[in-house]
Amino acid sequence: MSFASVVMPDGRSWIPRFVKAINKEKCIGCGRCFKVCGRDVLQLMGMDDEGELIAVDGDDDDDEYEKKVMTVANDVNCIGCEACAKICPKKCYTHEAMPA
Repeated sequence: MSFASVVMPDGRSWIPRFVKAINKEKCIGCGRCFKVCGRDVLQLMGMDDEGELIAVDGDDDDDEYEKKVMTVANDVNCIGCEACAKICPKKCYTHEAMPA
């Protein structure tokens, strides 16, 4: 199987790898990935003790959830740069190249 690659100006070949999943068990909700992604791909959510996701609103009522985790909200906006994975301190991300 071949993958769509991009030829960089210096002649190197680069294969974009798009975000597919974030491991909610590893994620600490630090928001570093959210800050480096300018494409509106990610969303911070609360997770209750049963693993259900709850929208985090501006009130920041921590009683509703056990912890905060990052989620993939708009995967179609991802450009495959992997900046989110590079900055993640817990290595939570799974990325995939797009088949050609």
